[in-house]
Amino acid sequence: MVEDLLVSVTADDHVVVVGAGLAGWRFCEELRRRGYAGELTLVGEEPHEPYDRPPLSKQVAEGKWGLERTNLVTDERRRATPLTWRLSERAVELKAEVPLVRLDSGEMLFATRVVIATGVRARTLPWASAETITLRRREDAERLNRALSVMDAGDQVVVVGAGFIGAEVATALVRRGVPVTVLESSDLPLRGVLGEEVARAVLAKAAEAGVSVRTNVTILDIQSEGGYSHVHLADGTQLRARVVLAGVGAEPALEWIAGSGLALSQGILVNEHFEARARVGALGDIARFPWRGEPTRLEHWQVAHDSAMTLAAWWASGEALAPLVPYFWSDQYGHKIQVLGRPRASATVHVVRGELGEGRFVALYEESDEVTAIVTLDHPRALMLSRDLLVQPTSLDEALSRAPWEG
Repeated sequence: MVEDLLVSVTADDHVVVVGAGLAGWRFCEELRRRGYAGELTLVGEEPHEPYDRPPLSKQVAEGKWGLERTNLVTDERRRATPLTWRLSERAVELKAEVPLVRLDSGEMLFATRVVIATGVRARTLPWASAETITLRRREDAERLNRALSVMDAGDQVVVVGAGFIGAEVATALVRRGVPVTVLESSDLPLRGVLGEEVARAVLAKAAEAGVSVRTNVTILDIQSEGGYSHVHLADGTQLRARVVLAGVGAEPALEWIAGSGLALSQGILVNEHFEARARVGALGDIARFPWRGEPTRLEHWQVAHDSAMTLAAWWASGEALAPLVPYFWSDQYGHKIQVLGRPRASATVHVVRGELGEGRFVALYEESDEVTAIVTLDHPRALMLSRDLLVQPTSLDEALSRAPWEG
């Protein structure tokens, strides 16, 4: 457990934020909004100012949005958040005890505070193919759009992986009129996240949305020829795809801080204020924060946003915001899945509103008579009304007695 290390920032500080995504940018905005007047530097590996990533697999993939709509920085926000921009520059080393950040150019950035918000990188497939795309950055979305623009009648996109990103992209592309086949190695996608019953109910929605999902699939090879990828499966099937989209998860980008002295364990261990040690914070996808006594890392927009607010409040004035409750959502197969807490496959699922086989439901996840998660399908209001059940430990009987989802 990382101890509380409060010393508020002053005008003499220099705060260096590494990672120009949602978490890094929101932290900069909030720190300025709370009155910080010292030096502030934002380092980003990409050439773009901060932008929103979730729409890449939703509205952008569906063709509803141009990439400019994902921008997080407006002229007004830029004026309200004066800082030194260091874009197209990559951090390659952190010395946390100084603290100091070394860039790929060799330049050293000396700071009094450092915030790490470098997020995750998309996992790649073991087969090299000119038509294979991961959907993590704006350039990936641009490449996907270019590939879709030259598709001929009968062409298809093969999505590898039926997890959240794979399902979202497949849904968006089908809505765009693009034929899609999803290949999944397990017999039931999302079982490890949602458990057997709920995962099966979600998968049943795929066919209703016109998305073909093939499970228990083993890919032997992917070969590129004539502008197409040929996907060879273990059952002898071969699929020809104009695009192969890899949706096989992500992993924290930790290499550049391996020798920093920070506590690393599938992410950076932080306290409830998102401090990793004195004068060093970690935000968003890369941070493992305490929840119910267990280090928790969650790759989602809300955690990136809330962690930035939490650290900025603590460093600016010592204000401790309410503990973060894990939350994420996914739009797939024409439905909205929302999750509060940490559902586990081992938990007992209690459907308290609707039915799993119907279009909408509210499900409580219970372990040792304690509610550990709430999962809803197309019930956003019921989910938010039920949030208090996870702010403090709540027994199943108490939750059923209160029944806030009925409000």
